[in-house]
Amino acid sequence: METPRLSDALLAVDGRIATLTLNRDDVRNALTGTRLIDDIVAVADWLNASEQVSVLVMTGAGSAFSAGGNVKDMAERGGDFAGDVAECAQRYRRGIQRIPLALQAVEIPIIAAVNGPAIGAGFDLANMADIRIASTRAKFGETFLNLGIIPGDGGAWLMQRLIGYQRAFELTLSGRVIDAGEALRHGIAMEVVEPDQLLARAHQLATRFAAQPPKALRLTKRLMKMAQRMELKDFLDLCAVFQGICHNEPEHLDAVRRFLDK
Repeated sequence: METPRLSDALLAVDGRIATLTLNRDDVRNALTGTRLIDDIVAVADWLNASEQVSVLVMTGAGSAFSAGGNVKDMAERGGDFAGDVAECAQRYRRGIQRIPLALQAVEIPIIAAVNGPAIGAGFDLANMADIRIASTRAKFGETFLNLGIIPGDGGAWLMQRLIGYQRAFELTLSGRVIDAGEALRHGIAMEVVEPDQLLARAHQLATRFAAQPPKALRLTKRLMKMAQRMELKDFLDLCAVFQGICHNEPEHLDAVRRFLDK
């Protein structure tokens, strides 16, 4: 299946692993004022339609993972930030809010390889991944309040589910920028590695995931996401159905045979 045509990002596929690189280092990979929103959404849709890919690694080119919103556009009340209340709200819905909805629906694991600062919406983008591996050069900041705005892309929903309400509250209301070590202690980053090891470690993890039976892998991610919002009894009913699907897939019997052959 052909990969989508992107404007401001690069997409590479190696085996069952896709790597999406935000490629606007000139604006520190800002999500607004670029075509990165369209690119990310296009890749998310493509991933769900492509059975040949099992894992996505997401990273940034240059010095930053993503600087989030374009502050110059904010100062000029232009671009995605123009208009009255109703128009501005519509721009958010039709713009940056498409990213969390698209990535939340991605059926395969997403690993964020955070190469540098992930600030504002860039921090939230990293939190939309299932796992974050951070470079020692990475920094994280939920800095919206510093600019007199709120996390308009879902950050207040995302971070408290990741690290709990109290810590998410403190980081959001203080607007502090934290380094990779503190992000590791809070559970924002799963691991911190040297910059030259970042992509290698992310792809090592991706390779392990991609080796799993692909249909069961997608069903398992769906279960992990749905478990966050379902009652146990309803969840177990869903598990029973998904398990029935797995038991009737050829990949299950192939995996059992490989296990027995060992």
